[in-house]
Amino acid sequence: MKFGISTFVDDDSIDPVSLARAIEERGFASLIIAEHSHIPASRESPYPNGGELPPWYYNTLDPFVTLAAAAAVTSTIELFTGIALLIQRDPIHTAKEAASIDLISGGRFVFGVGAGWNLEEMRDHGTDPKTRGARLDESIEAIKALWTTEPAEYHGKYVNFDPSYCRPKPVRKPHPPIYVGGNSDATVKRVLRHRAGWISNPFPRDVLAERTAQLRSGADYDVPLAMFGAPMKPDYWRTAEDLGFGQLGLFLPSVGKDESLRLLDDYAAQVAQYRSAS
Repeated sequence: MKFGISTFVDDDSIDPVSLARAIEERGFASLIIAEHSHIPASRESPYPNGGELPPWYYNTLDPFVTLAAAAAVTSTIELFTGIALLIQRDPIHTAKEAASIDLISGGRFVFGVGAGWNLEEMRDHGTDPKTRGARLDESIEAIKALWTTEPAEYHGKYVNFDPSYCRPKPVRKPHPPIYVGGNSDATVKRVLRHRAGWISNPFPRDVLAERTAQLRSGADYDVPLAMFGAPMKPDYWRTAEDLGFGQLGLFLPSVGKDESLRLLDDYAAQVAQYRSAS
């Protein structure tokens, strides 16, 4: 099992270049970046984890810009959106942005996608929350077409374009890995429908066990499993590894450079200890 770092990169925390370099220097496998375009002031949608919305949600950098900066100063780590809120994005632009990062990085981009939970946020992008599942499916299918076909076309209810040329194409063939986020029966069906992986949050063991069992019972392929926000708990890591997770993104809080580097040193030491005890 690989260990990466998952975080909200914002304008008050360590800069993307320093962060990416530090992650790679310490032997981590990936940088996994969250996305929120904006946070509506109404705050009608409750934070899924309960309580007040953490401050770093309000000032996150764009994940594609962040990962492009990281790509330019690294050579080994995977560059992972965890997750891109695809129903709030134009799929043609997103296909080009993602393929550009994959090209710049030499094939290290990983496409984590999802529908999100903030209903006001998606409404501000013109997305009716009732249509988010169908929009997500169509957007994934359209982006895969743009990545793999020349010219590409797609005709759906929410995404529709005639034969078009869209370059660059991704380096990794047939396209970068796709992971779908969420925690529902619909999420399981969506993962399988697109022959994708599942990127989970750090759910309790019984939830992880239920979802991974559902995925395996319905799949005719080995479903990749990754996690955003894994806690610094080796017992939890063992649980995830036993369930077949291939990668955990350890959660790094959005703090300044000095504190981030100190935490990364500590995380690396704990990972090394975990591996030596395995």
